Amino acid sequence: MAKSVDEFNKKRLRSSNITVVISIALVLFLLGLMGLILINAQKYSDYIKEQLVVNAYFDENYDAKDSVKIAKLEEETFKKVQTLAPVKKATYISREMAAKEAKKTMGIDSDALFEENIFPSSIEIALKPEYVDPAKIDGAIKIIKSVPGIVDVKNDSTLMVDVYNNLSRILKWILGFSVLFLILAVVLINNSIRLKIFSKRFIIKTMQLVGAKRRFILKPFIIEAVILGAIGSAIGLLALGGVWYYFTSQIGSAFVQDNNQYFWLVILVLGVGVFISVLSTIFATWRFLKSNVDDLYYS
Repeated sequence: MAKSVDEFNKKRLRSSNITVVISIALVLFLLGLMGLILINAQKYSDYIKEQLVVNAYFDENYDAKDSVKIAKLEEETFKKVQTLAPVKKATYISREMAAKEAKKTMGIDSDALFEENIFPSSIEIALKPEYVDPAKIDGAIKIIKSVPGIVDVKNDSTLMVDVYNNLSRILKWILGFSVLFLILAVVLINNSIRLKIFSKRFIIKTMQLVGAKRRFILKPFIIEAVILGAIGSAIGLLALGGVWYYFTSQIGSAFVQDNNQYFWLVILVLGVGVFISVLSTIFATWRFLKSNVDDLYYS
């Protein structure tokens, strides 16, 4: 009879541990997925901002005999522009390249309308994402204009402001959902741990009544919480890695190339799993350590 009761308790304990691990894994999988979406959304946002370019123009009026001198001046100016703080990438566009692009845009193959290079040479500049901010774009343009040799800088400021505001709004929503998932992770993992500790409330109280110190009672529960949290986090991360690998292989893009961000996301998910498990275990166990024996029947 005692053997059957012992086996029943072991099965119930095993089932309780599996439930906790699955709960942790599922919740942290969703939390990690939101983290991946947030990281890649930020990177994609930066990529889109870098496609919003400004054009810095050189003086188009100069004597043909000064072409060598002007070419050297434009080269020096281009190198200076590349070193400016707001500049992410700069591309030099010669008069010939500008004429070819104009003919391509207008669908003209003949040179009849382009006997001379009527378009000025210029520099196409992709700004750093932080300088696409409407509050900083004017300052960035002033810096570019101040470079000797640049006579004009043009950009579609309305488009930049609209894109920036829309991307910022999307990122705020994603960040909000990430915070919500973090709160849900805390609540769900805490509830799973509390149910597990609740099933052992009589054991906890019995150990206390026979003289065991609170630290002694807490220690095995904390060790078990660390192990369960780590296992649940590992399973969640493996599932997350598998889903993300399948997704990126299907679309043919690895998205973020900076592995440091993935590394810190793994550390965060693992830390959240273990930390919440341990903290929930301490609070749940402490509750029964402070309660009366009669309260155990009504908790």
